Amino acid sequence: MHVLLFDDPDIRPRLLPLTFTRPVAALRCGILTLAEKWQHRLGVAQVGYLTEGYLQAKFPAGETQGPALVINGAVCPDELLAKQVQALEPGSALFDGELLVAAHLADATQVAELIQEGFRNTHEVAEPVTVIKELWHLFLRNGTELRLDFELLTAGRESAPVGDPHTIVYAPENIFIEPGVKIRAAILNAENGPIYLGRNSQVHEGAIISGPLALGEGSHINPGAKMRGDNTVGPYCKVGGEVGNSIIMGYSNKGHDGYLGNSIIGEWCNLGADTNTSNLKNNYAPVKIWSHAAGRFVSTHQTFCGLIMGDHSKCGINTMFNTGTVVGVAANIFGAGFPRTFIPSFSWGGPAGFETFRLPKAGEVAERVMARRQLSYNADEQEIMRHVYEATAKDRVWEKAVPPVSIAGTE
Repeated sequence: MHVLLFDDPDIRPRLLPLTFTRPVAALRCGILTLAEKWQHRLGVAQVGYLTEGYLQAKFPAGETQGPALVINGAVCPDELLAKQVQALEPGSALFDGELLVAAHLADATQVAELIQEGFRNTHEVAEPVTVIKELWHLFLRNGTELRLDFELLTAGRESAPVGDPHTIVYAPENIFIEPGVKIRAAILNAENGPIYLGRNSQVHEGAIISGPLALGEGSHINPGAKMRGDNTVGPYCKVGGEVGNSIIMGYSNKGHDGYLGNSIIGEWCNLGADTNTSNLKNNYAPVKIWSHAAGRFVSTHQTFCGLIMGDHSKCGINTMFNTGTVVGVAANIFGAGFPRTFIPSFSWGGPAGFETFRLPKAGEVAERVMARRQLSYNADEQEIMRHVYEATAKDRVWEKAVPPVSIAGTE
């Protein structure tokens, strides 16, 4: 049975800028991405994605002929929901109110027609489902998803030992260590939630970790770091300083001192030394953030909300991000003072103003950074960046103020 995870057209735009560069189901919340959660819950070797055309080469649908389970990629599964999805008969669908959760198609090639025209049989979920509909839902849900993923990944398995006599451990029954992990003179406190240390990850001297926490494969928590709980560090990251209730998707670095709270950082990002994020307004009012879907600032209805940063963005040392700042894809931020709270994709500058970070230059940086992880900035990656560059031109308002340059002999 093929499993296809689709981008809900009403939800994907509200998760920009993170979904500029990935399907909704490729977002990480807890230890796993939403796609990985479904893969584990349904016991399938792989899943396919039904997403935007420009993303499809990197995130393929796979086999689209024959029977398939088509699942809303914004839904976080649990054991009960997975069983309901597996029990669907051909031609039937599962709803939570008006939200299509999943459908069993006898012929996956008819997915578009069926979703538009409806299903022969419909069922209601046994319990309301968890849906990642807004950016801030990711960090709000992270602690709960960490606990669920921890149970899913560690059931029936035995943890590797801590192995370091100078590391202090509280509630060792809530700590799971994959093979190849190295820990030196750290404090691991899992009394308030589980701690999961992925394969070949490292926890360095003096690091203080409070659960829930997930550390991805090959990632490092640097010396003296303070991880305050409800944190996810994806694969191949380096994290230092003070971090609370935040998700770093993967392949990104926050290697130095500075505070990151109630924030989501994409892939291939770098936060310079002593970068700080504000996650609380001085008047304790609800935080507003920029919505790409609405084209304006919208209320999160949350007292705490820090930084949302899209893939391939960077900031220089001592950068100060105000409460509820949204940074797009491939932005480069530097300079003294607070930059604006919406920084469009492919911006270059800071509080003194911005210009456009041209696509060829941004591509050169991406190629260098990915090569450091032995990955290629290939044609699929380049096409995604080109599409995002063109799609976000309207957000770079300074470009509209520059009259077009005519060149003699050209049209």
